[in-house]
Amino acid sequence: MTAGSFPGTTGRVGVPLDGKGLLDVLGVAAVVVDAHGRIVLWSPQAEDLFGYSADEALGGYVARVLVSPEHREEAMRLFGDVLREGTTWAGTFPVRHKDGSERQVEFRNVRLTDDLGGLYALGIAADRSVVERVEAELALSDRLVSQSPIGLAVLDTDLRYVLVNPALERINGLPAALHIGRRIGDMLPRIDADALDAALRSVLETGKPLLDHPTVGRTPADPDRDHAWSVSFYRLEGADDRVLGVAASVIDVTERHRADVDADRSRRRLALIADASARVGTTLEVERTADELASVVVPELADIAAVDVLDSVLALRRPGAPEEGPELFRALAVKAAGRTDALPAADPPGAVAMYGADRLVTRCVHTGVPVLVEHVGSGDLARIARSPEAAELLARAGVHSYLAVPLIARGEVLGALDLKRDRNPLPFDGDDVLLATELAARAAVSIDNARWYQSVRNSAVTLQRSLLPGAPPERAGLEVAARYQPAQASSEVGGDWYDVIPLPDDKTALVVGDVMGSGIDAAATMGRLRTATCAFADLDLPPAQVLRHLDRITAGLEHYIATCLFAVHDPALGRCRISNAGHLPPVRVPVDGPAELLDVPPGVPLGVGGGTFGTSKVPFRPGDRLVLYTDGLIETRHEAIDERLALLVGLLDDLRGPLEETCDRLLQALRRPGAPDDVALLIARSTG
Repeated sequence: MTAGSFPGTTGRVGVPLDGKGLLDVLGVAAVVVDAHGRIVLWSPQAEDLFGYSADEALGGYVARVLVSPEHREEAMRLFGDVLREGTTWAGTFPVRHKDGSERQVEFRNVRLTDDLGGLYALGIAADRSVVERVEAELALSDRLVSQSPIGLAVLDTDLRYVLVNPALERINGLPAALHIGRRIGDMLPRIDADALDAALRSVLETGKPLLDHPTVGRTPADPDRDHAWSVSFYRLEGADDRVLGVAASVIDVTERHRADVDADRSRRRLALIADASARVGTTLEVERTADELASVVVPELADIAAVDVLDSVLALRRPGAPEEGPELFRALAVKAAGRTDALPAADPPGAVAMYGADRLVTRCVHTGVPVLVEHVGSGDLARIARSPEAAELLARAGVHSYLAVPLIARGEVLGALDLKRDRNPLPFDGDDVLLATELAARAAVSIDNARWYQSVRNSAVTLQRSLLPGAPPERAGLEVAARYQPAQASSEVGGDWYDVIPLPDDKTALVVGDVMGSGIDAAATMGRLRTATCAFADLDLPPAQVLRHLDRITAGLEHYIATCLFAVHDPALGRCRISNAGHLPPVRVPVDGPAELLDVPPGVPLGVGGGTFGTSKVPFRPGDRLVLYTDGLIETRHEAIDERLALLVGLLDDLRGPLEETCDRLLQALRRPGAPDDVALLIARSTG
């Protein structure tokens, strides 16, 4: 153990001072004997040690007072040596106590000379058993400190080292001599010395111990790695309650700290995977899925994230990843943790960029394995960024670590998840690669599902639109506006349709219908029903008879049912004849009255078979409007159909402007974002 001076110290650790000094604990007595062997000085401690009062001892011969007859000769010899030769004698000698017992006493005898040349012998004495106890405790204390595996230190009231044991020397990587007289921050600049000084000062002022306080940093013992320590402080006080300083113990808990950090990191990674499972792939939209993936990884895994998909993959024309050559990427999503110059360096969503074979993201999709650059250098930035200007922005942002992970689904490389760090000081490591690969794999399946779904959906929309009529034809005495909107979000295109069919004698058939189901098959069935409707209408059959023919045709189409509303406008008679096959009722908006739902017998849907259909005759004067629609316009999951129908009627009461404007405003007011069904809307106004 190495120790420095500690002003004011009155004892050592392990010695029971009980408010006394060390000499008091030892009971050191002083006895002075003249050249004739007479006692001339007798201290109070001598009375305690030998049992004789000063009055009893002073003037008496020391050998007769304190020494048994059998030991007097040896005592006189030692006494003579001290007086004649001036030698110092130290050792243990048996002494007779006043009570008659014999005790072993530790002596240190020296010769004294007065100003007249007189000789005296000074004996400093203490009970041998007390001396042995104190020696044992001091030795034990010394070994406890020097051999302790725990770092121990004592600091004075200025928080400067006065004692450091070998264990703390090893922890700090500095010899004890360099500690003495210096502060913690002087010795260990790579730990939070200010926080430790504040804690020490608090213990010094309040006397309240601080136990198991964690701190992390680096010392000269291991300057390249962080270590963790548990430190405890308590105040040291002297016999007179004077504050002497602070004692500190230091335990290296690095392994436990690292285990805790690893466990916490594992928990956060599992939480991130669980979060990704819930948040990524909520829709069958490629862009939305990519945005969800980027949002999950920022900022938990990366400070900047980009999701880029091969343009050929989105076009469904990529047989497999080539082994060389440039690649055309389409950016789908970019996210950053706060403002950074690295964000404008990335391709904005929707942009298409060509990356050469030397670029790391290109290598990632060519090889199908992650590309990790733990510590990014200036040469690496040129292989990460799309251009020299972008590389300069990345350097300015402080991007120091990079990771690209392939998006692989069903054995096909779709693109890459591109990750960068500029704020997080830690580089990407192997664990980050595994986590990013897991997240990318989950998202890739969702992206792949979305791109195939969007392809099928686009085909269905194309088929649907090709089967619908173009601009409504101009008809005598009738103005018409129509809209068709496919389903949004993750739902498939349905089989809704509308039609405006010229009939003899300036009459016009107005039709809306809805094939139950979705996808290409529903769209194809819709096309067949629309063609049949046009054919039967061209025969100038009554509306109810047309629906009966359509019912028989639909019954022959396996697994399909449809609703249909068939109206015939006759300008000569100023009326409409309307038949209904399980469809929602139309709305009539009189020119001089409130809008109303028409009470048309609903009939049964087409395809049920054997149904009867009635016909309602409705006045349709100049200026009146007739609104036909499919259920996608008004039905929602959380509102009653009656409430939605009332809302439609109320809107039509207010919307009396141009028909085209009325169509748009109805869709805007009633259509919900992500609507799960398509919509056909047809509005006709009588012009007289």
